[in-house]
Amino acid sequence: MKKNELSPSQQKLLGLTAIGIAVVVFALLIWLVGVPLVRFASQPERFRDWVNSHGFSGRIAYMGMVILQVIVAVIPGEPFEIAAGYAFGAVEGTLLCLAASAMGSICVFLLVRRFGPRLVEVFFSKDKLRSVRFLQATPRRDLIFLIIFMLPGTPKDLLCYFAGLTNIRFPVWLMICSLGRIPSIVTSTMGGDALGSKNYWGAILIFAVTLIVSAGGMLIYDRLRARREREKDKSDTAQPFLSDGSQNDPSSI
Repeated sequence: MKKNELSPSQQKLLGLTAIGIAVVVFALLIWLVGVPLVRFASQPERFRDWVNSHGFSGRIAYMGMVILQVIVAVIPGEPFEIAAGYAFGAVEGTLLCLAASAMGSICVFLLVRRFGPRLVEVFFSKDKLRSVRFLQATPRRDLIFLIIFMLPGTPKDLLCYFAGLTNIRFPVWLMICSLGRIPSIVTSTMGGDALGSKNYWGAILIFAVTLIVSAGGMLIYDRLRARREREKDKSDTAQPFLSDGSQNDPSSI
């Protein structure tokens, strides 16, 4: 070993230290930034006034909020999507929200590729990760991943973190996280836009339809997951998470 190289134990210690720091930082972000942001986004009138007073910088700040929300998975995303429609209108709000969500998903993907399951377990339990592990051994995985991601009501934050543990290629993931959020974001921003224009009955209709579709999406997701798990148990075949057999193997979760 060269003089400046780290030993395996030193590398492990460095990794654990980095994860520990990340946990502390994320906890502080949730307490100091995440909670106030959710409260702010939940008050769309104040949010629109703030955006209008800040012009372009307000849009950049909004995108930063959404990126943070995707990374800090415990922060709900719906208030930000509704606030986007209220403040920017359906079209601009959708575009801003899609762009920021894609950026946040890319950050999550790269962070998980760097730090592995330990980072994912900061936000999700092992049981939650096992609940989506069936996707790795699913034929036509990438297509199924996209379909599930597009269904309203499915656990997109969990899927974002899970994707980094698989051997899915980055360009494919970029397409999935960009296209997959369109249905849920469009319905939320349309509802926010209806609220902004005082079309309250329209907003109620949009949110009611969204709730029904989300419930249907969750039902489809649960049935698909149960079916794939049964097929997996019958075939008793397991495929590795990563082609290089590194620590992100599903058996380690």
